[in-house]
Amino acid sequence: MDSKLDLIQQSFNTRYSQRVREALNELPDNFTITDPSISGHPIVFASGGFLKMSGYSQEEVIGQNGKIFQGPKTHRRTVMEIREAIREERGIQVNLLNYRKDGTPFWMLFHMSPVFGKEDGRVTHFVAVQVPITRNHGRNGGVSLSEDGSGLNEIVFGSCRREVGSDSSLELGRVLCLDTGSKVLDIEETCEASDLEKGRAAIAFNSILSVLTDYSKLTGRLVCGKRRSVPGAGYISSSLNISLGRIKQSFVLIDPHLPGMPIVYASDAFLKLTGYDRHEALGLNFRDLNGVDTDTSTLHQINESIQTERACTEGQKFILELPSLITCS
Repeated sequence: MDSKLDLIQQSFNTRYSQRVREALNELPDNFTITDPSISGHPIVFASGGFLKMSGYSQEEVIGQNGKIFQGPKTHRRTVMEIREAIREERGIQVNLLNYRKDGTPFWMLFHMSPVFGKEDGRVTHFVAVQVPITRNHGRNGGVSLSEDGSGLNEIVFGSCRREVGSDSSLELGRVLCLDTGSKVLDIEETCEASDLEKGRAAIAFNSILSVLTDYSKLTGRLVCGKRRSVPGAGYISSSLNISLGRIKQSFVLIDPHLPGMPIVYASDAFLKLTGYDRHEALGLNFRDLNGVDTDTSTLHQINESIQTERACTEGQKFILELPSLITCS
């Protein structure tokens, strides 16, 4: 677990200057940042607003993924839509029922967008903004999504579309309302976010991206919100990154179609074994990993196997051919 936490620290420290976490925490928004290049696609940053909204501590969230916030009433189709967006490395905005640490379900607008490395076009992180869906109770008892100050906004703990009365202390305990006359909402139906809440989410993402962009300039490893076309750049998609992260062995992927046959993926176990940071390993080739004690005859056999496009095992080193890629360890 320590090695994974080290990778999570590196996820930010190698891309942004040290004060980026402090700057992000100054933002009032609820959001998390995840890294698809680390096994399990874990959360590497959670804002103070998100922690307060979810009821979790930072220690409980960092290193986890979004599954811990899901529950029995979370719509599987919506979760699949989010996974598809990650696979396609695009943004998505959906209404999602999540659960607080105490088990309370609540509706929120989930707005997720990728962040790209400017130099190579890789997805470095996903930013997920969570805006609680609120209702405005007017003086006449009606429900409005306007913000004219005429009523009290409440987080929706259930559906916007249908309400059922309940005197059950158990049910009342599942909503954050102190008013004994409050109504409990049915969570079987979907709750829709307002245009105002959708706009808030987009503005929040732009604010977060602005911070990340500014602090990436200080390290020279710039990020941006849109992938730039980089001719000849070899990068692994987020979905393949996540799938490969489930493999616990030490290995790398090499792209034979790029000059120098650089490493385009390095497993967590490989990084732990070699002591390299991920950003240091990507772009290297195996000549960069050789030393004075490296057996030249073994290297010759490996090179010959690459040229003849056949599998090779030599001692504890092996090469396997994949479509457009070669794996080595």
